[in-house]
Amino acid sequence: SGACVLINDVDAEEAQKVVGKKAVWTSPAGKKITGTVSALHGRKGNVRSIFANEGLPGQSLGTKIQIE
Repeated sequence: SGACVLINDVDAEEAQKVVGKKAVWTSPAGKKITGTVSALHGRKGNVRSIFANEGLPGQSLGTKIQIE
């Protein structure tokens, strides 16, 4: 499933540089769910990430995602 992620303090040009990189969300219990940054979403620094294997749980809303 897809998730839209906001990268703080960047514009669309800078956000484009992370397309194709790995996105990792860590649960409060320490479980890591990985996905891929797939595309820009709008023009304000949002990107679309796909977490194909499991998707993200609802508790991930408003939390941080690490982009590697």
